[in-house]
Amino acid sequence: MDREARIWNLLEESGVGMLTTRFAGGLRARPLEARLDRDHGVIYFIVDVRGLKDDEIEAAPDVCFTLTNAHDKAYLSLAARAEVLRDPLLAAKFWKKTDDVWWPGGPEDRHVRVLRLEPSLAELWDGPASREVARYEFARARATGEEPDLGQNRKATVDIS
Repeated sequence: MDREARIWNLLEESGVGMLTTRFAGGLRARPLEARLDRDHGVIYFIVDVRGLKDDEIEAAPDVCFTLTNAHDKAYLSLAARAEVLRDPLLAAKFWKKTDDVWWPGGPEDRHVRVLRLEPSLAELWDGPASREVARYEFARARATGEEPDLGQNRKATVDIS
C-alpha cells in the first residue's frame, strides 16, 4: 500500500483526532470527527459557529490535525489549510445521525458550519508490532542493561497537496 493510501486509511479508521489552531495566546487543540472526501483530498468537519475556531482560522488558516491509531500503533500529523463555510448542502452531505444531538435543526441549523481542511503535508509514524513484544523487550533491557529491540519505527513525510 502506498503511503498516501495509508494516510487516508488511518483517517478513515480513526475518525476522531485533534485539530490545533493558533490564537493570540498560542495554540489550542480540540477533538473533532473527520469526514473524508478522498477523491478530492479534502477533510471536512461539522462544527459550531459559537466556538472560537472560526475566528482563529480566519486569522491564521494554517492548522494541524493529529490522530493516533492505537491498534496499528500509528501516529499521524497533517499540516493543512483550513476554511470555515456556511454551506447547509455540504453539511447535509457529511451529516451523521449523531450530529442531531448537537444541532437539532439539522444541517440547516444556524449554528452549523463546515470546516474544510486541505492537507499539504503529512507525517506518519508506524510503530513496532505489538505490546507484548514491547513489554518483553523492556523487561529484557532492564535485566541485561541493553537497549530494547522494538522493531522498526518508520517515519514518513508525505507531500499530499
